[in-house]
Amino acid sequence: MSSIDDIRQGRLAKLKLLRDKNIEVFPIVSNQDYTNAEAVENFSKLVASEKPISLVGRVFSLRPQGAIVFFTFDDGTQSFQGFIKKDEGMSAADFDLWSEVVDVGDFVEVAGNFFETKRGEKTINVVTWRMLSKSLRPLPEKWHGLQDVEERFRKRYLDVIASPEVKKRFVIRSKLISEIRRFLDKENFLEVETPVLQAVAGGASALPFVTHHNALDIDMYLRIAPELFLKELLIAGYPKVYEIGRLFRNEGIDVTHNPEFTTIEFYESFAEAKKHRLFIEKLLRSVIKKVLDAEVVNFDGQQIDFSKKFQVISFYELLTRFALIPNPESISFEELKLRAEQLGVRVEAGDLTHKILDNIYKKTCRPKLIQPTFIIDYPTIFSPLAKHKEGTTEFIDRFQLVVGGYELVNAFSELNDPLEQRSRFELQEKNRSAGDAEAQPHDEEYIEAMEYGMPPAGGVGMSIDRLCMILTDTKNIREVILFPTMRPKNN
Repeated sequence: MSSIDDIRQGRLAKLKLLRDKNIEVFPIVSNQDYTNAEAVENFSKLVASEKPISLVGRVFSLRPQGAIVFFTFDDGTQSFQGFIKKDEGMSAADFDLWSEVVDVGDFVEVAGNFFETKRGEKTINVVTWRMLSKSLRPLPEKWHGLQDVEERFRKRYLDVIASPEVKKRFVIRSKLISEIRRFLDKENFLEVETPVLQAVAGGASALPFVTHHNALDIDMYLRIAPELFLKELLIAGYPKVYEIGRLFRNEGIDVTHNPEFTTIEFYESFAEAKKHRLFIEKLLRSVIKKVLDAEVVNFDGQQIDFSKKFQVISFYELLTRFALIPNPESISFEELKLRAEQLGVRVEAGDLTHKILDNIYKKTCRPKLIQPTFIIDYPTIFSPLAKHKEGTTEFIDRFQLVVGGYELVNAFSELNDPLEQRSRFELQEKNRSAGDAEAQPHDEEYIEAMEYGMPPAGGVGMSIDRLCMILTDTKNIREVILFPTMRPKNN
């Protein structure tokens, strides 16, 4: 079997041959009368056409049989079959040149008339052809594709070429984002943009990426959330705002986490968490129906039904039911550490009670929640930006949505009392001093904005990547991110 270098050298020789004949190998203009999909759709009408039709695409197979060649080519919309016969339609010189220089992977332009083979295959009888782009490396073998998973992610362009399933997955992702945008626009939300480069990394509990701005001589952060800026727009008088975009968190990489990921966050004045639970149900049902034309999704061997009313359960009830902690609201720190150890949950130095409870929940409770389930009644410490439930200071008016064992949505009624917000930020600073590296920073500019008056509001953040995983039945977040974060090969 020839090595990649041998194949490349052979193709370079073909490139030289074309150039020696003064043939432009990488022309600017392509003549395309129809896309391949349009050619298939209008085939019966085009068969009778006396005028030659030009199509373009990448060659995916070559089946030479003496003086004839069958081949397939794809322009990105659909595959189409080509037929060449020496001296009958195509000149001997053009046929010989094709046979000598065309390889699988090349982009070509072909012109001719349409016909249907005895097997009923729609085909173009090629009379003339041009090279549009000469490939110098061989494509992955059609049936086996890229066997190295790491290579699939590093060379996504080859992964998509080799796998129609992968290509379809990212089409679904694109449609998903478009439908979410269309739904929110119809509900009179305004799409906005907020800074990706921020002076204070607030709005979530996570480690940021740090960079340095030379002109200002200050450290800045890639945003971990757009939340605070979006809420400032509520203060500004926009009643409904949303942003779809990338967030960055300096955390580990696993099957549900990538350091760079995509979310949709939306905020609504004069709304609250309970209203947004109903809104999320409506949004997901609508979007999934539009994207998949279904309400039941197959994921990891389970059928997830989005047509039924979503379940609701409290955070402490989950811990009692699945982690067998009878009193999570009053358990002592030492008892909690012991229970975590029994459950195989690691406790790091500096972990506080809420962090341990959350880690226990993630290991023992969340994987059990397959059907869409809202989790409510979180302890106040879990979010310094959420409003208390009415009548208590112990719990916040927050919910998360878990589907297929994955957290999809985090949402709450937004805290709009600037004095309470200052107090919460001060507590976060204490937690940071006690060892909680993910505690949120004190943001004085945000508090100042709140002091001008912030309306009661609800806010929602949803993971685009994890929702796409569920809709495409994939179990690794890197399968739904076109270019996931990878360690450089030379490292």
